[in-house]
Amino acid sequence: MTDPKNYCFDRVAARRSGLSDWNQLIWHYGETAWREYKSAAWYVARLRAEGFAVEEGSGGMPTAFVAIWSNGPGPTVGAYAEYDAVPGNCQKAAAYKAPRDGLSRHAGGHTDPHSALGIGALGGVLAAKAAMERFGIPGRLKFFGEPAEKVRGSKPIHAALGYYDDVDAFISFHPCYMLPLSNTVRWNTHCGAGYAKIYSFECDEPETWLAAGEGAAIPAAHATARAPGANEALFRMFSGVKHARESMLPNAGGWSLNEAILVAGQATADNLAPQLAQIQYIWRTPDLAMAEIIDRVLDRNAEAAAAATHCRVVRHWVSKSRPGLPNHALARATYANLELAGAPQFGPEAVRVAQEIQRNLGIEPMAAPFDEACSTPIDPEEAERRLRQQLPPWQENFTSDDYTEMCWHAPTVRLYIGRPMLKAPAGYRYPDWAMNALGGIRATIDPMIVSASRTVAATIVDLLTDADLLERAKAEFVERTGGGIGGGDWIAPLCDYPPPIDFRWPEYVTTPRGEEWWIPTTAADRR
Repeated sequence: MTDPKNYCFDRVAARRSGLSDWNQLIWHYGETAWREYKSAAWYVARLRAEGFAVEEGSGGMPTAFVAIWSNGPGPTVGAYAEYDAVPGNCQKAAAYKAPRDGLSRHAGGHTDPHSALGIGALGGVLAAKAAMERFGIPGRLKFFGEPAEKVRGSKPIHAALGYYDDVDAFISFHPCYMLPLSNTVRWNTHCGAGYAKIYSFECDEPETWLAAGEGAAIPAAHATARAPGANEALFRMFSGVKHARESMLPNAGGWSLNEAILVAGQATADNLAPQLAQIQYIWRTPDLAMAEIIDRVLDRNAEAAAAATHCRVVRHWVSKSRPGLPNHALARATYANLELAGAPQFGPEAVRVAQEIQRNLGIEPMAAPFDEACSTPIDPEEAERRLRQQLPPWQENFTSDDYTEMCWHAPTVRLYIGRPMLKAPAGYRYPDWAMNALGGIRATIDPMIVSASRTVAATIVDLLTDADLLERAKAEFVERTGGGIGGGDWIAPLCDYPPPIDFRWPEYVTTPRGEEWWIPTTAADRR
Protein backbone atom coordinates (compact mmCIF):
# COMPACT_ATOMS: atom_id res chain seq x y z
CA MET A 1 0.00 0.00 0.00
CA THR A 2 1.35 3.43 -0.94
CA ASP A 3 1.72 6.11 1.71
CA PRO A 4 -0.71 9.10 1.88
CA LYS A 5 1.67 11.59 0.25
CA ASN A 6 2.42 9.38 -2.73
CA TYR A 7 -1.27 8.72 -3.01
CA CYS A 8 -1.82 12.50 -3.17
CA PHE A 9 0.76 12.77 -5.92
CA ASP A 10 -0.99 9.99 -7.85
CA ARG A 11 -4.32 11.81 -7.50
CA VAL A 12 -2.81 15.06 -8.79
CA ALA A 13 -1.37 13.18 -11.77
CA ALA A 14 -4.75 11.57 -12.45
CA ARG A 15 -6.44 14.99 -12.41
CA ARG A 16 -3.75 16.81 -14.38
CA SER A 17 -5.80 17.28 -17.54
CA GLY A 18 -8.78 18.41 -15.46
CA LEU A 19 -6.68 20.91 -13.54
CA SER A 20 -5.41 22.25 -16.85
CA ASP A 21 -8.96 22.63 -18.19
CA TRP A 22 -10.10 24.35 -14.99
CA ASN A 23 -7.26 26.85 -15.16
CA GLN A 24 -8.11 27.62 -18.79
CA LEU A 25 -11.69 28.36 -17.80
CA ILE A 26 -10.82 30.81 -15.00
CA TRP A 27 -7.98 32.37 -17.00
CA HIS A 28 -10.27 33.10 -19.94
CA TYR A 29 -13.02 34.49 -17.72
CA GLY A 30 -10.57 37.22 -16.71
CA GLU A 31 -13.01 38.77 -14.23
CA THR A 32 -11.83 41.66 -12.10
CA ALA A 33 -12.13 42.67 -8.44
CA TRP A 34 -15.59 42.32 -6.85
CA ARG A 35 -17.05 41.24 -10.21
CA GLU A 36 -15.83 37.63 -10.46
CA TYR A 37 -19.33 36.20 -10.92
CA LYS A 38 -18.61 33.33 -13.32
CA SER A 39 -15.40 32.34 -11.57
CA ALA A 40 -16.98 32.18 -8.12
CA ALA A 41 -20.01 30.29 -9.45
CA TRP A 42 -17.71 27.73 -11.08
CA TYR A 43 -15.82 27.12 -7.83
CA VAL A 44 -19.05 26.76 -5.86
CA ALA A 45 -20.43 24.20 -8.31
CA ARG A 46 -17.14 22.29 -8.49
CA LEU A 47 -16.74 22.09 -4.72
CA ARG A 48 -20.31 20.95 -4.22
CA ALA A 49 -19.75 18.25 -6.82
CA GLU A 50 -16.71 17.16 -4.80
CA GLY A 51 -18.81 16.79 -1.64
CA PHE A 52 -18.14 20.10 0.09
CA ALA A 53 -20.81 22.10 1.89
CA VAL A 54 -20.55 25.61 0.47
CA GLU A 55 -21.71 28.97 1.80
CA GLU A 56 -22.12 31.32 -1.13
CA GLY A 57 -21.72 35.08 -0.69
CA SER A 58 -19.84 34.70 2.59
CA GLY A 59 -19.34 37.90 4.57
CA GLY A 60 -21.88 39.74 2.42
CA MET A 61 -19.60 39.48 -0.62
CA PRO A 62 -21.43 38.09 -3.68
CA THR A 63 -18.29 36.56 -5.22
CA ALA A 64 -16.89 35.04 -2.00
CA PHE A 65 -17.55 31.59 -0.60
CA VAL A 66 -16.54 29.18 2.15
CA ALA A 67 -16.46 25.42 1.46
CA ILE A 68 -16.11 22.78 4.19
CA TRP A 69 -15.56 19.03 4.04
CA SER A 70 -15.10 16.86 7.12
CA ASN A 71 -13.82 13.33 7.64
CA GLY A 72 -14.56 13.26 11.35
CA PRO A 73 -13.07 15.03 14.38
CA GLY A 74 -9.58 16.39 13.85
CA PRO A 75 -7.65 19.53 12.92
CA THR A 76 -9.04 22.03 10.43
CA VAL A 77 -6.68 23.06 7.62
CA GLY A 78 -7.46 26.16 5.58
CA ALA A 79 -6.54 27.03 2.00
CA TYR A 80 -8.06 29.36 -0.57
CA ALA A 81 -8.55 30.40 -4.17
CA GLU A 82 -8.21 33.85 -5.63
CA TYR A 83 -9.63 34.51 -9.08
CA ASP A 84 -9.62 38.26 -9.72
CA ALA A 85 -7.87 39.52 -12.84
CA VAL A 86 -6.46 42.98 -13.59
CA PRO A 87 -8.08 45.59 -15.85
CA GLY A 88 -6.04 46.54 -18.89
CA ASN A 89 -4.18 43.22 -19.11
CA CYS A 90 -6.33 41.35 -21.60
CA GLN A 91 -3.89 39.05 -23.39
CA LYS A 92 -4.49 36.08 -25.61
CA ALA A 93 -2.90 32.71 -24.77
CA ALA A 94 -0.50 33.12 -27.69
CA ALA A 95 3.12 33.88 -28.47
CA TYR A 96 2.29 37.37 -29.71
CA LYS A 97 0.57 40.45 -28.30
CA ALA A 98 -3.21 40.48 -28.80
CA PRO A 99 -6.32 40.75 -26.62
CA ARG A 100 -8.49 37.69 -26.12
CA ASP A 101 -10.90 37.18 -28.98
CA GLY A 102 -13.77 39.67 -29.13
CA LEU A 103 -12.51 41.78 -26.21
CA SER A 104 -11.06 45.23 -25.78
CA ARG A 105 -7.39 45.41 -24.87
CA HIS A 106 -8.64 47.29 -21.79
CA ALA A 107 -10.47 44.22 -20.48
CA GLY A 108 -9.33 42.14 -17.54
CA GLY A 109 -6.57 39.58 -17.68
CA HIS A 110 -4.63 37.41 -15.24
CA THR A 111 -1.16 38.68 -14.46
CA ASP A 112 0.12 36.75 -11.40
CA PRO A 113 -1.90 34.60 -12.46
CA HIS A 114 -4.64 34.16 -9.86
CA SER A 115 -6.32 31.61 -12.11
CA ALA A 116 -3.45 29.18 -11.54
CA LEU A 117 -3.19 30.22 -7.88
CA GLY A 118 -6.73 29.04 -7.22
CA ILE A 119 -6.52 25.85 -9.26
CA GLY A 120 -3.14 24.93 -7.76
CA ALA A 121 -4.59 25.26 -4.26
CA LEU A 122 -7.81 23.45 -5.20
CA GLY A 123 -5.88 20.59 -6.76
CA GLY A 124 -3.96 20.14 -3.51
CA VAL A 125 -7.08 20.23 -1.36
CA LEU A 126 -8.88 17.67 -3.52
CA ALA A 127 -5.86 15.35 -3.52
CA ALA A 128 -5.62 15.61 0.27
CA LYS A 129 -9.34 14.88 0.55
CA ALA A 130 -8.87 11.72 -1.51
CA ALA A 131 -6.02 10.60 0.76
CA MET A 132 -8.10 11.31 3.86
CA GLU A 133 -10.83 9.05 2.50
CA ARG A 134 -8.44 6.35 1.33
CA PHE A 135 -6.44 6.14 4.57
CA GLY A 136 -9.10 7.12 7.07
CA ILE A 137 -7.34 10.34 8.08
CA PRO A 138 -9.66 12.42 10.29
CA GLY A 139 -9.90 16.16 10.01
CA ARG A 140 -11.61 18.99 8.22
CA LEU A 141 -10.78 21.01 5.10
CA LYS A 142 -11.93 24.61 4.84
CA PHE A 143 -11.49 26.19 1.41
CA PHE A 144 -12.16 29.90 0.95
CA GLY A 145 -13.07 31.85 -2.17
CA GLU A 146 -11.30 35.19 -1.78
CA PRO A 147 -12.30 37.86 -4.33
CA ALA A 148 -10.69 41.23 -5.00
CA GLU A 149 -7.18 40.45 -3.77
CA LYS A 150 -5.78 43.15 -6.04
CA VAL A 151 -7.41 45.70 -3.73
CA ARG A 152 -6.84 43.47 -0.65
CA GLY A 153 -10.58 43.07 -0.51
CA SER A 154 -12.12 39.98 1.04
CA LYS A 155 -9.70 38.56 3.59
CA PRO A 156 -9.95 41.45 6.09
CA ILE A 157 -13.73 41.03 5.97
CA HIS A 158 -13.64 37.26 6.42
CA ALA A 159 -11.21 37.72 9.30
CA ALA A 160 -13.30 40.34 11.09
CA LEU A 161 -16.46 38.23 10.79
CA GLY A 162 -14.83 35.18 12.40
CA TYR A 163 -14.51 32.90 9.38
CA TYR A 164 -10.87 32.14 10.23
CA ASP A 165 -11.34 31.53 13.93
CA ASP A 166 -11.86 27.75 13.76
CA VAL A 167 -8.88 27.01 11.49
CA ASP A 168 -5.81 25.29 13.00
CA ALA A 169 -3.37 26.12 10.19
CA PHE A 170 -3.44 27.91 6.84
CA ILE A 171 -1.57 27.18 3.61
CA SER A 172 -1.21 30.24 1.38
CA PHE A 173 0.05 29.46 -2.13
CA HIS A 174 1.03 32.09 -4.69
CA PRO A 175 2.83 31.85 -8.03
CA CYS A 176 6.26 33.45 -7.88
CA TYR A 177 6.10 37.19 -8.53
CA MET A 178 9.60 38.25 -7.51
CA LEU A 179 12.99 36.68 -6.99
CA PRO A 180 14.38 35.11 -4.90
CA LEU A 181 10.90 33.94 -3.78
CA SER A 182 10.53 31.13 -6.30
CA ASN A 183 10.11 27.49 -5.23
CA THR A 184 10.44 28.38 -1.58
CA VAL A 185 8.49 29.67 1.43
CA ARG A 186 8.71 32.96 3.26
CA TRP A 187 10.84 32.83 6.39
CA ASN A 188 10.91 36.03 8.48
CA THR A 189 10.10 38.84 6.06
CA HIS A 190 6.41 38.54 5.24
CA CYS A 191 4.19 40.97 3.38
CA GLY A 192 3.35 44.28 5.00
CA ALA A 193 0.23 46.28 5.80
CA GLY A 194 -2.18 47.49 3.14
CA TYR A 195 -4.89 50.14 3.24
CA ALA A 196 -7.27 51.19 0.47
CA LYS A 197 -9.88 53.95 0.52
CA ILE A 198 -12.24 55.64 -1.93
CA TYR A 199 -12.78 59.40 -1.71
CA SER A 200 -16.11 60.55 -3.14
CA PHE A 201 -16.35 64.24 -3.99
CA GLU A 202 -19.96 65.34 -4.25
CA CYS A 203 -21.21 68.72 -5.41
CA ASP A 204 -24.73 68.70 -3.96
CA GLU A 205 -25.72 72.36 -4.25
CA PRO A 206 -23.90 73.96 -7.17
CA GLU A 207 -26.48 76.78 -7.27
CA THR A 208 -25.17 78.15 -3.97
CA TRP A 209 -21.65 78.70 -5.29
CA LEU A 210 -22.43 82.31 -6.30
CA ALA A 211 -25.59 84.42 -6.41
CA ALA A 212 -27.68 84.01 -9.54
CA GLY A 213 -27.38 86.58 -12.28
CA GLU A 214 -29.54 89.72 -12.04
CA GLY A 215 -33.07 88.86 -13.09
CA ALA A 216 -32.21 85.26 -13.96
CA ALA A 217 -35.30 83.15 -14.62
CA ILE A 218 -33.80 80.15 -12.80
CA PRO A 219 -31.09 80.03 -10.13
CA ALA A 220 -28.76 77.79 -12.14
CA ALA A 221 -28.94 79.64 -15.44
CA HIS A 222 -26.32 78.45 -17.92
CA ALA A 223 -24.94 81.95 -18.24
CA THR A 224 -23.99 82.24 -14.57
CA ALA A 225 -20.71 81.22 -13.01
CA ARG A 226 -20.45 77.46 -12.53
CA ALA A 227 -19.32 75.84 -9.29
CA PRO A 228 -15.97 74.10 -9.76
CA GLY A 229 -17.57 70.76 -8.89
CA ALA A 230 -16.44 67.22 -8.33
CA ASN A 231 -14.00 66.81 -11.21
CA GLU A 232 -12.04 69.83 -10.03
CA ALA A 233 -12.00 68.41 -6.51
CA LEU A 234 -10.70 65.08 -7.75
CA PHE A 235 -7.89 66.64 -9.73
CA ARG A 236 -6.92 68.92 -6.87
CA MET A 237 -6.76 65.84 -4.69
CA PHE A 238 -4.74 63.99 -7.32
CA SER A 239 -2.26 66.83 -7.75
CA GLY A 240 -2.02 67.62 -4.04
CA VAL A 241 -1.17 64.04 -3.17
CA LYS A 242 1.46 63.91 -5.89
CA HIS A 243 3.06 67.05 -4.48
CA ALA A 244 2.91 65.70 -0.93
CA ARG A 245 4.39 62.26 -1.63
CA GLU A 246 7.91 63.18 -0.56
CA SER A 247 6.57 64.57 2.71
CA MET A 248 4.48 61.56 3.65
CA LEU A 249 7.24 59.21 4.78
CA PRO A 250 11.02 58.92 4.53
CA ASN A 251 12.38 57.73 1.20
CA ALA A 252 13.02 54.26 2.61
CA GLY A 253 11.13 51.22 3.72
CA GLY A 254 9.48 50.08 0.53
CA TRP A 255 6.14 51.88 0.86
CA SER A 256 4.01 52.64 -2.18
CA LEU A 257 0.90 54.65 -3.04
CA ASN A 258 -1.23 54.14 -6.15
CA GLU A 259 -4.49 55.62 -7.31
CA ALA A 260 -7.36 54.75 -9.65
CA ILE A 261 -10.16 57.05 -10.80
CA LEU A 262 -13.46 55.16 -10.57
CA VAL A 263 -16.09 57.77 -11.48
CA ALA A 264 -15.65 61.24 -12.91
CA GLY A 265 -18.14 63.93 -13.81
CA GLN A 266 -21.77 62.81 -14.06
CA ALA A 267 -22.32 65.77 -16.40
CA THR A 268 -21.86 66.67 -20.03
CA ALA A 269 -19.53 69.44 -21.14
CA ASP A 270 -22.34 71.88 -20.47
CA ASN A 271 -22.18 74.73 -17.98
CA LEU A 272 -23.25 72.37 -15.20
CA ALA A 273 -21.14 71.47 -12.24
CA PRO A 274 -19.93 67.85 -12.24
CA GLN A 275 -21.76 66.26 -9.34
CA LEU A 276 -19.71 63.20 -8.42
CA ALA A 277 -16.12 62.05 -8.77
CA GLN A 278 -14.38 59.17 -7.02
CA ILE A 279 -10.73 58.28 -6.65
CA GLN A 280 -9.35 55.21 -4.94
CA TYR A 281 -5.98 55.11 -3.22
CA ILE A 282 -4.19 51.99 -2.07
CA TRP A 283 -1.06 52.21 0.01
CA ARG A 284 1.28 49.43 1.05
CA THR A 285 3.65 49.86 3.95
CA PRO A 286 5.95 47.71 6.12
CA ASP A 287 3.91 48.46 9.25
CA LEU A 288 0.63 49.91 10.46
CA ALA A 289 2.16 53.12 11.84
CA MET A 290 3.26 54.12 8.33
CA ALA A 291 -0.16 53.26 6.93
CA GLU A 292 -1.84 55.53 9.47
CA ILE A 293 0.46 58.45 8.59
CA ILE A 294 -0.44 58.19 4.90
CA ASP A 295 -4.12 57.97 5.81
CA ARG A 296 -3.96 61.27 7.69
CA VAL A 297 -2.14 63.01 4.82
CA LEU A 298 -4.71 61.79 2.30
CA ASP A 299 -7.60 62.91 4.48
CA ARG A 300 -6.16 66.41 4.79
CA ASN A 301 -5.68 66.67 1.04
CA ALA A 302 -9.25 65.52 0.46
CA GLU A 303 -10.69 68.11 2.85
CA ALA A 304 -8.69 70.88 1.20
CA ALA A 305 -9.75 69.82 -2.29
CA ALA A 306 -13.40 69.69 -1.29
CA ALA A 307 -13.32 73.07 0.42
CA ALA A 308 -11.80 74.73 -2.63
CA THR A 309 -14.34 73.34 -5.09
CA HIS A 310 -17.70 73.71 -3.34
CA CYS A 311 -17.92 69.97 -2.65
CA ARG A 312 -18.11 67.67 0.29
CA VAL A 313 -15.96 64.58 0.64
CA VAL A 314 -17.16 61.15 1.76
CA ARG A 315 -14.66 58.46 2.70
CA HIS A 316 -15.25 54.77 2.04
CA TRP A 317 -12.85 52.08 3.20
CA VAL A 318 -11.98 49.33 0.74
CA SER A 319 -9.40 47.53 2.87
CA LYS A 320 -7.43 47.70 6.09
CA SER A 321 -5.18 44.68 6.36
CA ARG A 322 -2.49 43.72 8.83
CA PRO A 323 1.16 42.84 8.15
CA GLY A 324 2.25 39.20 8.09
CA LEU A 325 3.56 36.91 10.81
CA PRO A 326 6.17 34.13 10.32
CA ASN A 327 5.85 30.52 11.38
CA HIS A 328 9.12 28.65 11.00
CA ALA A 329 7.76 25.24 12.00
CA LEU A 330 5.14 25.24 9.27
CA ALA A 331 7.47 26.91 6.76
CA ARG A 332 10.16 24.27 7.19
CA ALA A 333 7.65 21.40 6.85
CA THR A 334 6.12 22.91 3.71
CA TYR A 335 9.51 23.42 2.09
CA ALA A 336 10.38 19.78 2.74
CA ASN A 337 7.19 18.84 0.91
CA LEU A 338 8.06 21.16 -1.97
CA GLU A 339 11.37 19.34 -2.35
CA LEU A 340 9.52 16.03 -2.27
CA ALA A 341 6.89 17.21 -4.77
CA GLY A 342 9.44 18.75 -7.11
CA ALA A 343 9.66 22.20 -8.65
CA PRO A 344 8.10 22.77 -12.09
CA GLN A 345 9.93 21.33 -15.09
CA PHE A 346 9.21 22.57 -18.62
CA GLY A 347 8.97 20.15 -21.51
CA PRO A 348 9.71 20.53 -25.23
CA GLU A 349 6.37 22.20 -26.04
CA ALA A 350 6.91 24.83 -23.35
CA VAL A 351 10.40 25.49 -24.69
CA ARG A 352 9.01 25.83 -28.22
CA VAL A 353 6.42 28.41 -27.07
CA ALA A 354 9.04 30.39 -25.14
CA GLN A 355 11.35 30.43 -28.16
CA GLU A 356 8.51 31.61 -30.37
CA ILE A 357 7.84 34.53 -28.01
CA GLN A 358 11.53 35.43 -28.10
CA ARG A 359 11.56 35.22 -31.89
CA ASN A 360 8.48 37.45 -32.17
CA LEU A 361 10.19 40.02 -29.95
CA GLY A 362 13.30 40.06 -32.13
CA ILE A 363 15.38 38.05 -29.66
CA GLU A 364 17.55 35.17 -30.76
CA PRO A 365 15.76 32.09 -29.37
CA MET A 366 17.64 30.47 -26.51
CA ALA A 367 18.20 26.75 -26.17
CA ALA A 368 17.12 27.04 -22.52
CA PRO A 369 14.69 30.02 -22.58
CA PHE A 370 13.36 29.77 -19.00
CA ASP A 371 15.07 31.33 -15.99
CA GLU A 372 16.69 28.63 -13.85
CA ALA A 373 14.81 29.98 -10.80
CA CYS A 374 11.56 28.62 -12.33
CA SER A 375 12.67 25.04 -11.72
CA THR A 376 15.12 25.24 -8.82
CA PRO A 377 14.14 25.12 -5.12
CA ILE A 378 15.85 27.59 -2.80
CA ASP A 379 16.06 27.02 0.93
CA PRO A 380 13.85 29.55 2.76
CA GLU A 381 16.70 30.83 4.92
CA GLU A 382 18.87 31.43 1.85
CA ALA A 383 15.96 33.17 0.11
CA GLU A 384 15.54 35.30 3.24
CA ARG A 385 19.23 36.23 3.21
CA ARG A 386 19.05 37.38 -0.42
CA LEU A 387 15.80 39.25 0.14
CA ARG A 388 17.21 41.13 3.13
CA GLN A 389 20.15 42.45 1.07
CA GLN A 390 17.85 45.07 -0.45
CA LEU A 391 16.11 46.10 2.79
CA PRO A 392 17.13 48.26 5.76
CA PRO A 393 17.76 46.24 8.93
CA TRP A 394 14.81 47.79 10.80
CA GLN A 395 12.23 46.82 8.16
CA GLU A 396 10.26 43.73 9.20
CA ASN A 397 7.90 43.34 6.21
CA PHE A 398 8.13 43.82 2.46
CA THR A 399 5.73 43.83 -0.53
CA SER A 400 1.99 43.35 -0.31
CA ASP A 401 -0.66 40.64 -0.13
CA ASP A 402 -3.62 40.11 2.18
CA TYR A 403 -2.93 36.47 3.10
CA THR A 404 -1.40 38.28 6.08
CA GLU A 405 -4.88 38.42 7.62
CA MET A 406 -4.79 34.66 8.14
CA CYS A 407 -1.46 34.88 9.97
CA TRP A 408 -3.17 36.42 13.01
CA HIS A 409 -5.72 33.62 13.41
CA ALA A 410 -3.64 30.46 12.96
CA PRO A 411 -0.13 29.35 11.95
CA THR A 412 0.26 30.26 8.28
CA VAL A 413 2.80 29.34 5.63
CA ARG A 414 3.38 31.36 2.48
CA LEU A 415 4.37 29.07 -0.39
CA TYR A 416 5.77 30.26 -3.73
CA ILE A 417 6.07 27.99 -6.77
CA GLY A 418 8.06 29.04 -9.82
CA ARG A 419 5.94 30.31 -12.70
CA PRO A 420 7.24 30.43 -16.29
CA MET A 421 9.69 33.34 -16.52
CA LEU A 422 11.78 33.93 -19.62
CA LYS A 423 15.51 34.39 -19.43
CA ALA A 424 16.34 37.91 -20.59
CA PRO A 425 19.32 39.09 -22.63
CA ALA A 426 21.53 41.60 -20.83
CA GLY A 427 19.71 44.90 -20.30
CA TYR A 428 16.42 43.67 -21.75
CA ARG A 429 13.02 43.65 -20.04
CA TYR A 430 10.22 41.58 -21.53
CA PRO A 431 6.89 43.35 -22.15
CA ASP A 432 4.13 42.51 -19.69
CA TRP A 433 2.05 40.71 -22.31
CA ALA A 434 4.66 37.97 -22.63
CA MET A 435 4.47 37.01 -18.95
CA ASN A 436 0.68 37.22 -19.00
CA ALA A 437 0.46 34.96 -22.05
CA LEU A 438 2.63 32.30 -20.41
CA GLY A 439 0.05 32.08 -17.61
CA GLY A 440 -2.64 31.03 -20.07
CA ILE A 441 -0.69 28.58 -22.26
CA ARG A 442 -1.12 25.02 -21.03
CA ALA A 443 2.41 23.84 -21.71
CA THR A 444 3.97 26.68 -19.74
CA ILE A 445 1.63 27.08 -16.75
CA ASP A 446 0.50 23.50 -16.05
CA PRO A 447 3.83 22.41 -14.51
CA MET A 448 3.45 25.08 -11.83
CA ILE A 449 -0.13 24.04 -11.06
CA VAL A 450 0.95 20.42 -10.62
CA SER A 451 3.90 21.29 -8.36
CA ALA A 452 1.70 23.53 -6.22
CA SER A 453 -1.06 20.93 -5.92
CA ARG A 454 1.42 18.25 -4.86
CA THR A 455 3.04 20.50 -2.26
CA VAL A 456 -0.25 21.75 -0.81
CA ALA A 457 -1.65 18.23 -0.58
CA ALA A 458 1.45 16.83 1.14
CA THR A 459 1.45 19.67 3.67
CA ILE A 460 -2.22 19.11 4.49
CA VAL A 461 -1.44 15.44 5.12
CA ASP A 462 1.39 16.42 7.48
CA LEU A 463 -0.85 18.79 9.44
CA LEU A 464 -3.52 16.12 9.84
CA THR A 465 -1.22 13.21 10.72
CA ASP A 466 1.79 14.77 12.48
CA ALA A 467 0.50 16.01 15.84
CA ASP A 468 3.99 17.19 16.81
CA LEU A 469 4.23 19.48 13.76
CA LEU A 470 0.88 21.10 14.46
CA GLU A 471 1.72 21.47 18.14
CA ARG A 472 5.04 23.17 17.34
CA ALA A 473 3.39 25.47 14.79
CA LYS A 474 0.70 26.46 17.29
CA ALA A 475 3.24 27.01 20.06
CA GLU A 476 5.19 29.33 17.78
CA PHE A 477 1.99 31.19 16.90
CA VAL A 478 1.24 31.68 20.61
CA GLU A 479 4.77 32.94 21.23
CA ARG A 480 4.80 35.40 18.33
CA THR A 481 1.41 36.84 19.29
CA GLY A 482 2.23 37.13 22.97
CA GLY A 483 -0.36 34.58 24.02
CA GLY A 484 -2.31 33.66 20.89
CA ILE A 485 -5.53 35.35 19.78
CA GLY A 486 -6.08 38.25 22.15
CA GLY A 487 -2.47 38.14 23.37
CA GLY A 488 -0.29 41.14 24.08
CA ASP A 489 1.34 41.20 20.62
CA TRP A 490 -1.73 40.07 18.71
CA ILE A 491 -3.25 42.52 16.21
CA ALA A 492 -7.03 42.34 16.03
CA PRO A 493 -8.85 42.67 12.67
CA LEU A 494 -8.92 46.26 11.46
CA CYS A 495 -11.98 45.90 9.24
CA ASP A 496 -14.82 48.09 10.53
CA TYR A 497 -16.56 48.75 7.20
CA PRO A 498 -19.07 46.91 4.99
CA PRO A 499 -17.93 45.06 1.86
CA PRO A 500 -17.22 47.76 -0.76
CA ILE A 501 -19.12 45.97 -3.50
CA ASP A 502 -21.34 48.77 -4.83
CA PHE A 503 -18.79 51.07 -6.41
CA ARG A 504 -18.05 51.49 -10.11
CA TRP A 505 -15.52 48.67 -10.28
CA PRO A 506 -14.48 47.80 -13.84
CA GLU A 507 -16.47 44.83 -15.15
CA TYR A 508 -17.97 43.00 -18.08
CA VAL A 509 -21.43 44.17 -19.12
CA THR A 510 -24.23 42.89 -21.33
CA THR A 511 -25.46 45.26 -24.04
CA PRO A 512 -27.50 44.83 -27.26
CA ARG A 513 -24.10 44.00 -28.81
CA GLY A 514 -23.61 41.08 -26.42
CA GLU A 515 -21.26 40.66 -23.47
CA GLU A 516 -18.29 42.98 -23.56
CA TRP A 517 -15.91 44.90 -21.35
CA TRP A 518 -17.33 48.14 -20.01
CA ILE A 519 -14.89 49.96 -22.31
CA PRO A 520 -16.08 48.58 -25.67
CA THR A 521 -13.88 47.02 -28.31
CA THR A 522 -12.71 49.59 -30.84
CA ALA A 523 -11.77 49.19 -34.47
CA ALA A 524 -8.12 49.45 -33.42
CA ASP A 525 -8.61 46.59 -30.96
CA ARG A 526 -10.19 44.44 -33.66
CA ARG A 527 -7.23 45.04 -35.94
